[in-house]
Amino acid sequence: MMDIRKLKELVRLMVENDLTELDLRDKEEQATLRRQTTCAPPQIVHHAVPAPAQSAPAHAPAATVAAAPATAPKSADSEAGLIAIESPMVGTFYASPGPDKPPFVSVGATIDSESVVCLIEAMKIFNEIKAEKSGTIAKVLVQSGQAVEFGQKLFLVKPS
Repeated sequence: MMDIRKLKELVRLMVENDLTELDLRDKEEQATLRRQTTCAPPQIVHHAVPAPAQSAPAHAPAATVAAAPATAPKSADSEAGLIAIESPMVGTFYASPGPDKPPFVSVGATIDSESVVCLIEAMKIFNEIKAEKSGTIAKVLVQSGQAVEFGQKLFLVKPS
């Protein structure tokens, strides 16, 4: 089976470069990724390439990665001097490590580049997202359980 990190990176590159189809093959496996439009979610189809003794390829079920619609633009005045923490992938945003746990960060929290600010679930894997910036959380722009896109602003930070 193909490494999930490779698939995530391929999906990220497709979205970033506005590609509609990508087909990769090697001796052991094949991956085909397709997107209908920028509004449609990318589809990942993974096929194992048969060994010489096999007669037909084994098929894994297709997985989809949902893309959320773009959010309405915010007022430039309210964001002046703030820097954004953006989603590094398409997935579902979670503010806390569990439903009965407090959020990783909230407005007024001081963060550094290694602070975990949220989880993003992509392809049934929960990924810790680090701030990669230092400062104070000024705004939380998404709600827990909301679908997010690659590059979507999640938090606004007042730099320290």
